[in-house]
Amino acid sequence: MRNPYRKLLDSSWPRLAELSWRRLENPSHGDLPKWLEIIDALDEGDGYCRLDRAAPVLGRPAADLPALRRRLLGLHPWRKGPLELGGIGIDTEWRSDWKWERLRPHLDVRGQRVLDVGCGNGYFGLRMLACGAELVVGIDPTMVFVMQWLAMQKLCPGLNNFVLPLGIEDLPPATTGFDSVFSMGVLYHRRDPVEHLERLKSLARPGGVIVLETLVLEGRERQVLKPPGRYARMRNVHAVPGLAVLQDWLEKAGLTGAALIDVSKTTTDEQRSTDWMTFESLRECLDAKNPALTVEGHPAPTRAMLLIPVDQQDRIRATSGN
Repeated sequence: MRNPYRKLLDSSWPRLAELSWRRLENPSHGDLPKWLEIIDALDEGDGYCRLDRAAPVLGRPAADLPALRRRLLGLHPWRKGPLELGGIGIDTEWRSDWKWERLRPHLDVRGQRVLDVGCGNGYFGLRMLACGAELVVGIDPTMVFVMQWLAMQKLCPGLNNFVLPLGIEDLPPATTGFDSVFSMGVLYHRRDPVEHLERLKSLARPGGVIVLETLVLEGRERQVLKPPGRYARMRNVHAVPGLAVLQDWLEKAGLTGAALIDVSKTTTDEQRSTDWMTFESLRECLDAKNPALTVEGHPAPTRAMLLIPVDQQDRIRATSGN
């Protein structure tokens, strides 16, 4: 396999490219040989794409569509999308285009270099490129999502949208300078949410912006849910805050001026099982008799989206408070 991060070596973050290639060269996941065989079997595209649509198009229609469909299904589960790859429509678990449409009127990424923490297969990076972003660097340690990105790169090479097999804890301390830093669906998985917010701030340049999307407790401003077990059958959900508590966390991280741009209940139309993600999804995680609750009896998922400016004074306050 050729190094898919060579182009990123010429950016401001060559160390990230080196770390990512090393992770791919020395994998620990047992399914990696199978996944790489699938990617090797894909025909390399000529760069044809149509990104400014709900299901971005990557690659021209394949000569053998059934064979391509079988190969892409071999990279199951497909969670973020929808997508159209080589003429094959991929109906992913999430209608991520709905989330993007909630955000798009509020954010201008033209000419920006963006970091997307927990990016999955890079779907949102494609939408950012369509809106004029210069470069999108996504990080996600889940290897099958990196493989899905590699498949997209094979079908449509050359896009400045990268998915690195790294977690935020893998980023070197000197990593910084992004115009926008996205963290969507990550905060509630972190044991220390304030520390996560501080790290996001350190990754952005002064004058940049953090895009934060997370679970919240609607109507319970000063409460925090700390599930003793699972939340909606998800592991590692450590804390779901009310909006006032979330604001407190931001202030402790030295972030001020956050704008709340959306609060939406997650529905079973937006997140559901499909042929491309056959595992259980939101419907199975809600109380069958009362869908306002999860199967564990917690409030059903509601998500808030915020834009948070990062300025020099924020950095000064955070440094003096540590």
